[in-house]
Amino acid sequence: MANVLVVGGAGYVGGAVTDRLMETAHNVRVYDSLVYEDSYRKPLDFVLGDVRDQERLRPHLRWADAVVWLAAIVGDGACALNPDLTVELNDRAVGRLAEQFDRRIIFTSTCSVYGTNDDLLDEKAPVNPLSVYAQTKLAAERRLTGRNAIVFRLGTLFGVSDHFSRIRMDLAVNVLTVKAYAYRRISVFGGNQCRPLLHVKDVAEAIVQTLETRQTGVFNLHAVNMRIADLADCLKTQFPDLEVERTKLEFQDTRNYRVSSDKAIAAFGFSPKRSVEEGIAELKALLEAGRIKNISLSRHSNQRFLREILDKASSPLGFEVRPLG
Repeated sequence: MANVLVVGGAGYVGGAVTDRLMETAHNVRVYDSLVYEDSYRKPLDFVLGDVRDQERLRPHLRWADAVVWLAAIVGDGACALNPDLTVELNDRAVGRLAEQFDRRIIFTSTCSVYGTNDDLLDEKAPVNPLSVYAQTKLAAERRLTGRNAIVFRLGTLFGVSDHFSRIRMDLAVNVLTVKAYAYRRISVFGGNQCRPLLHVKDVAEAIVQTLETRQTGVFNLHAVNMRIADLADCLKTQFPDLEVERTKLEFQDTRNYRVSSDKAIAAFGFSPKRSVEEGIAELKALLEAGRIKNISLSRHSNQRFLREILDKASSPLGFEVRPLG
């Protein structure tokens, strides 16, 4: 049993991680700024805090035996809104963690660090980050080199995280599922770009599985490498009347990569259990049951929501850290 601090535990990945941790004997504490949420309702120890506030964060690091660090601005578009803020949150905050905390760290990075490459990429493949998001994640990875840290380069996530956190609708599988449900028509631009895909709950399984192991270093995590065009075909299994418009573009998203997760499979038995089709089906079920009131709400998109609050903000991210109690 360990004291586990989940930094960013109220987010999309954090929702799945904390659900999984609640099934264990670990003592769990969540540290989060609630950028995307108005409240935190899980029966867990919770601290409202900004990762830039070292005085507030420090006692919780002293308490922890392990830190799951999920706090970040996530996504190319969201990170491009304010690159300086992205560097501070995604890179420098991790550097301060590495300086202050010498116990177990689990850090989530991204397969976007590979950029575009037609080869099957393992962790020794050359990196080519094409965005501020990927650049800052790679810089943070390097700050953790030589530490008791395991870094997961995640494929593009999909699926429903938990019952409490918002559903991200700015991820390829999720957004196409919503459009298929709402309009029975989707447009696939280009389509030959390949992405490694992974269900958000399979990330949580890997994180909890490695909390008390001795593995360190970088590990790719994905379930399947899939072309965007083939993803459209998966959607037709759930929406048989779906019309797919395939559009050739002179300019396409330049990210194109396939990864191998053999290192994680060999090291700790990584075994993703949830398919793309299952992820589509679970989100479709929520939509059909009317459990998502407004699919166009900006809160479902990192980039749209952060743009709104940054435009209104008197301070970065539009909030001040408030003392509790």
